Amino acid sequence: MNDDSALIQPTLGEIAWFFLKLGTLAFGGPAAHVAIMESQLVGRLRWISREEFLDLLGASNLLPGPSSTELAIYIGYRLKGVAGLLAAGICFILPAALIVGFLAWIYVRYGSLPGITGVLRGVKPVVIALVLQALVRLARTALKTRYLTLISLICVALALIPLNPLAVLCIGGVLSAIGRDAAPPAPALATLTFRSAAISAAQLGIASIFGAFLKIGCIVFGSGYVLLAFLQDDLVLKRHWLSSDQLLDAVAIGQATPGPVFTTATFIGYLLGGPKGAAAATAAIFLPAFVLVALTGRFIPRLRVSWYAGAFLDGLNVASLSLMAVVLAALTRSAIVDVKTAMIAVVGAMLLLGTRINPTWLVVAGAIAGVLGR
Repeated sequence: MNDDSALIQPTLGEIAWFFLKLGTLAFGGPAAHVAIMESQLVGRLRWISREEFLDLLGASNLLPGPSSTELAIYIGYRLKGVAGLLAAGICFILPAALIVGFLAWIYVRYGSLPGITGVLRGVKPVVIALVLQALVRLARTALKTRYLTLISLICVALALIPLNPLAVLCIGGVLSAIGRDAAPPAPALATLTFRSAAISAAQLGIASIFGAFLKIGCIVFGSGYVLLAFLQDDLVLKRHWLSSDQLLDAVAIGQATPGPVFTTATFIGYLLGGPKGAAAATAAIFLPAFVLVALTGRFIPRLRVSWYAGAFLDGLNVASLSLMAVVLAALTRSAIVDVKTAMIAVVGAMLLLGTRINPTWLVVAGAIAGVLGR
């Protein structure tokens, strides 16, 4: 656990600059974003303690919407109040939205996105190493007793069923709260292919686009794969705004670019209504995250003071790590496809766990290795 007296208070400009870089360079989706924030904000910059980071991570997983974006917004709120909330959230989202909007323009103009396969081939193994590093470091703080370790194993099993992530988090919190005295302390545990599809000529009203994505932002829990299910049901099957091929292309681009995966909405909004549609969809899907964090952010420190609420947060934290472990296993199966990608992952993990190297440089090196190895 970090000593709060040793923490460094950043300026608003430093917060904005950090999350602007994160939104520009953080490939790999929510698990990688969490890993980079833990490595940089807890380990290198010392802006926040590891225990508080875990509390905010657990809270972000309980809210609907993009969990890593909500974590960034929570951290900004914790550091600089409402101004930090806005700076962290906007700076994290904006670069990714602009990149995805540009790719959407290319997609509409040319019908495909060539040249990205090699980059992703090298970046994915680095993402695996980043998530592994975060799991190891956060587990040292979260797994404080044998009972919490047992809860983490139960949550892994529940996630593999698979049980709804929100249910897994709640079960972890409840088990920790009701069994708080169950055990004594234990030692801490050490070829993306895009399908071209004809874009619908019908341009929808901006209000309709905003309303559809606002609803999705209010109800979606979990990863980009969960987002895919909601978008398929609402936009393809019910509203008939997109084809299934267009939706798959949009989700692939959201996961292949840096920053929040939910910028998938930017791509779809562009297809439906051009630049205005992209702006409306992006604002709508992220708006609930800003509102919910602003409403709940002040209560997180108070929960930790309460013994029973603190126990619930402990269980929530280990459940969050269990979900990350399951995500890591799924990512590994798709990222490690041959000896070269395995070597990139192993070397990346060794550097991250054994040195203080900046993860950004590993991502860049992985991208170069992937392009050169094609």
